[in-house]
Amino acid sequence: MSDVRIKHDADDENEVHDVATFADQARNVVTPVLRLPEDAALAVVTAFAGIVRAAKRSTAATTRDRDGIVRSQVFEEGDVYMLESPFDGFFADRYVMDFYNVTERGVCSRMHLHTGLRFVRMMTGPDTRIRVSSLSPFEVTDIPGVTPFVPEAFDDELPGAPEGVRRTRHNLVVPPCSFVDMQIPRGVSHQFNAIGEHAVIDSVHPEESVETFRERMSGYRMMAQTVFLADELPPSDSCDLRA
Repeated sequence: MSDVRIKHDADDENEVHDVATFADQARNVVTPVLRLPEDAALAVVTAFAGIVRAAKRSTAATTRDRDGIVRSQVFEEGDVYMLESPFDGFFADRYVMDFYNVTERGVCSRMHLHTGLRFVRMMTGPDTRIRVSSLSPFEVTDIPGVTPFVPEAFDDELPGAPEGVRRTRHNLVVPPCSFVDMQIPRGVSHQFNAIGEHAVIDSVHPEESVETFRERMSGYRMMAQTVFLADELPPSDSCDLRA
């Protein structure tokens, strides 16, 4: 395991690195899992989103616990709730994210990377898609007879890059009423944007305590464990889907 720190300031919640010189050291791996009927997909996504929304109203979830953890947090892509926290002898945790609808919000999330690896399961309901992006091509799992579909993929140019800098953005689309997994190695760029009302992520951080110690962070905070590759949130038309 590399002990090289990624962040310049461990607790900075808006640290931005130079996108012109950034290079991914690995690739994200995407695995389509299943398609669901509309009513089943809506029930699952609504139930997960309900957990996050209940946490926002909870005094216990919005104040520090005995370990100094605030379970209800806010990230660029949506509201999050730490469903399961790390403890001595178990350095992983689990978050649920209730996505913002970028069309309604008017802005997209920024391309970013994390100081520790992530495993995410993206889930969509009716009339909702998630655009997943990276500065490196995705590896897509396709096991004949098992993998239910191959996601739509396309490339475009990363918006908001400094003058004279051009970076290719690789994109995948999670279709409505689908579960799609993604393995995100430490320090690899990615960007999620939901188009529609019904999208959640169930996210496992298998080295949460390790990365916090490695970076010398003072607590478990999604924003502090993130490095952005743009100064500002781009407008929603920069992460919309092609007609």
